[in-house]
Amino acid sequence: MQETYLRMHKQITSLQNPFIKELVLLKEKSRNRKKTGRFLLEGQREIQLATKGNYIVDKLLYCPAICTQNELELVIHMIPSTIEIIEVSKDIYTKIAYRETTEGIVATVASKNHTLDAVIFKRKHPLILVAEAPEKPGNIGALLRTADAANIDAVFIANPKTDLYNPNIIRSSVGCLFTTQIATGSTDEILNYLEKHKITSYAAALKEDSEPYHSQNFSKATAIVVGTEATGLSEKWLTNASKKIIIPMNGIIDSMNVSVAAAILIFEATRQRAFL
Repeated sequence: MQETYLRMHKQITSLQNPFIKELVLLKEKSRNRKKTGRFLLEGQREIQLATKGNYIVDKLLYCPAICTQNELELVIHMIPSTIEIIEVSKDIYTKIAYRETTEGIVATVASKNHTLDAVIFKRKHPLILVAEAPEKPGNIGALLRTADAANIDAVFIANPKTDLYNPNIIRSSVGCLFTTQIATGSTDEILNYLEKHKITSYAAALKEDSEPYHSQNFSKATAIVVGTEATGLSEKWLTNASKKIIIPMNGIIDSMNVSVAAAILIFEATRQRAFL
């Protein structure tokens, strides 16, 4: 325990502290996250996944009324010894935390570059999920969980409507925001990228000329493209994707949750690749 106390730099107990006010803005305002290039991250598991994903932790805050010394030590051992550790009161932690169930630990973390040119593929035939204009943080988080579960190479978000570091995306992804490469760009930029890298794109669409997904060959470089539940994919994707595919349905309705549809398509692709 001695090491922990030797590393303590300060204690903050006032809600009026300027630094605490900055943290509240990071939690609540996408504008402030983008301006500072920082975001708030709660919980031992999430911080561990972020550090494994090469995210840089700036500061670590903990509330001794919630966080045990053992829990604090576990997190401290994940981060460099130069990082400032700050003890905060329970009132402050409640103010800056997004969830009530985290372990009393919050970090400020530097956001990453999510441009397409930052993506590095480790496999010759990458598998990518492309989501066009997803709006609901819960759906984005679910898509990222599926991407992690299938161990795909990247997630591309076309025409993003929501800040990736929205606390609800981090929460709903259970930290999978940090385990898969993510890039953002316009539909045109992503289409050009796929063409340049010779990646076949399969657009999930309820169209007459769509082919059943299970009849496709996803073993080569592949991008599975999904749209929103409300409007589906834009005409640009429908016109320019390599193929249109459909999940045959036997019920009355003709659509399903986008994260469920993406999971079906992605795991078919991983199933095919398992036999190569």
